[in-house]
Amino acid sequence: MPYALGIDVGGTFTDAVASDGAGRIVSAKTPTTPPNREVGVMRVIEDLAAELGIGVGELLAQTDYIAHGTTASINALVQGQVAEVGLIATKGHRDSIYIMNAEGRTLGRSAHEIQDTLRQRKPAPLIPKYRALEVTERIDYAGNVLVPLDEDEVRRVTRSLVDQGVEAIAVCLLWSFKNGTHERRVRELIHEIAPDMYVTLSSEVSPRIREFARTSTTIMNAQIGPRLRTYLLPLRKQLEEGGLKGPLLVMQSEGGTITADRAPEHAITTVGSVLSGGVIGGMRLAEQLGHRNVITTDVGGTTFLAGLIVDGEPVMAPGSIVNQFPINAATIRVHTIGSGGGALASVDAGGNLRLGPQSAEAVPGPACYGNGGTRPTNTDANLVLGILSERGLLGGRKPLRLDLARQAIREHVAEPLGLTVEQAAVAIYEVQNAQAGDLLRRAVVQAGYDSRDFVVYAFGGAGPAHCAGYCQDLGVREVVVPLGPVASAFSAYGLAASDVMLSAELSDPSSFPVDHTVLEAHYARLEADLQRALDRQKVKFHDVTLQREVDLRYSMQVTELATAVPDEKFTESTGEEILERFEEQYERINGSGAGYREAGVQAITYRMRVKASLGFPVVLPDIPEATGPDPAAALVGERSVCLDARLGFVPTPVYDYARLHAGHELVGPAIVEVPTTVVVVPAGVTGRVDRLGNLVLSYQ
Repeated sequence: MPYALGIDVGGTFTDAVASDGAGRIVSAKTPTTPPNREVGVMRVIEDLAAELGIGVGELLAQTDYIAHGTTASINALVQGQVAEVGLIATKGHRDSIYIMNAEGRTLGRSAHEIQDTLRQRKPAPLIPKYRALEVTERIDYAGNVLVPLDEDEVRRVTRSLVDQGVEAIAVCLLWSFKNGTHERRVRELIHEIAPDMYVTLSSEVSPRIREFARTSTTIMNAQIGPRLRTYLLPLRKQLEEGGLKGPLLVMQSEGGTITADRAPEHAITTVGSVLSGGVIGGMRLAEQLGHRNVITTDVGGTTFLAGLIVDGEPVMAPGSIVNQFPINAATIRVHTIGSGGGALASVDAGGNLRLGPQSAEAVPGPACYGNGGTRPTNTDANLVLGILSERGLLGGRKPLRLDLARQAIREHVAEPLGLTVEQAAVAIYEVQNAQAGDLLRRAVVQAGYDSRDFVVYAFGGAGPAHCAGYCQDLGVREVVVPLGPVASAFSAYGLAASDVMLSAELSDPSSFPVDHTVLEAHYARLEADLQRALDRQKVKFHDVTLQREVDLRYSMQVTELATAVPDEKFTESTGEEILERFEEQYERINGSGAGYREAGVQAITYRMRVKASLGFPVVLPDIPEATGPDPAAALVGERSVCLDARLGFVPTPVYDYARLHAGHELVGPAIVEVPTTVVVVPAGVTGRVDRLGNLVLSYQ
C-alpha cells in the first residue's frame, strides 16, 4: 500500500499525516525537539506507523514521498542564527544594503509605528561592512557589458572573505538580472579557490529590478542556505537508511514543494513553508466542499495565521519582509501575529493585559504542562476556564496541571490587575479572540474583499477552541472546523496534498501594454527556464500546468500589483485584456474610480509558475451517517465552563468526537473533545457534522 506523508514542524508541536490514497488518513502529533528537530520528525513518523499498525521501515519503504514544512529558515533569520556571509558587489554599490533605499525605518512597520518617527531606527545590518567587498565590472540597463569583469580582483576579494572565515558568499552585481554572465563567472572563480563554498547569485535567486531588495534577498538566501543544507541532507539520509525510496520534498512560501536536494539552493523560498501548508490544505478541502472563497485561520502553539482563498486559489504576494529587510520571493499572503496557544500573557507598565507575541514554545511550554514553565499562556487560561480538561490531549498522554495554571495566572495577571483567577482567565481568552478577529478584518478588507462572501476554516491546536469567538463579528456565513482524521494536523494534511511548484521571473521595465510578440518572447524564455528546473527535480510528475502573471503599476507609483496573464495564445488584444484586469483589481483594492489610466501603466516583472502534480490522491474520506440529528450517543459527561465573566461557570455538555457521525447537530453551549484539540460551541451557536467529519458552526 503506497503512502504520502506530510510533516509540519512547528514551534511547539510537530504534526504529521499519512494518506494511502484510497481514503484512509491517519495523523500524529509530538512535541518539537529544538535544536535537533529531526528527532521530532522521526518520532512522529514512528507514531504514524503505530497508528497504521506497521513498522517504521515498512511505512518508509511504501512511502511515495514526504512533504516537509519547517520553521528552520524563518527561525534562523528572526533569531539571527545564520551563516557568516560575505557579499561581492559592483564597485561603488556595496552600500545599497546599508542605505536601504531610504526604507529602512519603515519596512515591516505598522502605520501606527511609522507615525512615531522619533522612535524608528534602522535594523542592524545583515552583514558587517568589512565583509561587503567590491569588484570592477559594469553591465548597463539593457544587459550590455560596459566594463569587463576584473577576474584578478575577484580572486583577491574571494581570498579575503575566505580568510575571514565566511561560510557563504552572496554575489549581487548591477543589472545582473538583465545579464548574469559576470555573476556566473564570479561563482566559477570563487569555486576555484574554495570548491565547497556555498555561493548564491542574485540573477538566480532574485532576478528583479531594484538593487536593495535584490541584494537583501541574495544575502538572506546565503545566510540560511548552509544551515538548511546541514538539516535536510542528513535528515534525508536518515530517512533513506530507514527505507524511504521516494523523495523528501520541502514546502515553499508560494504553496508548492521542491526536492530537498534543490531546496538549499533556493533556501529563501522556504521561509514561509509552514505558513503555506494550512492554506493549501484549505484549498484542497474547499475543492471537496465546493467552497470558492475561504478565510483559513490557524491557531498554533506560537502564532495565529490567516490566509485567503479567492475563486479557489490562494491570494499571493510578490514578496515579504523579515526583520525590516525585503525578500523577493513569491509567497502565499499569510497574515500573522504572535497569538497562539502558547502565547504568554502579561501586564505591561500601564496596567494593560498583553497576550504575545512571546511564546512559551515547546520548551518549557505552558505552565500547565509541568515542564518548568512559570508564566501563564492562552492554554493555561483555557484549562482554568474548563475548555480543556486536566486529562489533557493526545489521549491522556499529555495530562495538564490545573494548580500550576492557576498559580501562573494569579501571579502574573490576576493580582497585578486586581482580578480573580477566573476573571483573569476570561480576559486572556477574550484578548486572544479580539486580536485574532482584528487581524481577520484587516486581512480581508485590505485585500479589497467583503468577509460576508467567505467561509472560515479554523484549525491548529487552539483554533477550534477560539474560532466561534474570533469569527463572531465578521459576518461570515459559517465556520468549518476540519476534524476527521486530520484535526489539528491540518497543515500537515496540506503538505501531503501539495504539488511541486516552481517559479521563474524576468524584469523588463517598460510602458504597458507591450506588443504581443514581446509577451511571447518573455514567457517562452520563462517556460524554458522552468522546464530545466523541473528536470533537475528528478521526480516523476503527472499533470503539469503553467500560470502567468505580470507586475503592473501606474506611472510614478512605487508598488506593483501582480496581474494574471491569460493562458491562451497571445494576440494583439492580449495586452489590453491584461490592462483591464489590472485596473479592475486596482479599483477593488483602492476604491471605485481610483484608477487613472491617463498616467500611463508600466510593466516591471514578468512571472511564470509551474504546478507539477505528484499524482497521489490525498482526499478526506466520508464518515458514517447518523440515524438522526440527536448526538446523545456521543455525550460523555458535563463540566463547568466559563466563556463569559458575566455568566460565570455554566454546566456544559461534553461530547466525544469519535462517537459523532455525519448529520449530528449540537446546540451551544457544548464542548467537543478530539484527541488533539477541543471545539468550543458557545451559546447562540449550533454545530453540524458534515459528510467529511468536519464540525460546521453557524450563528443562531
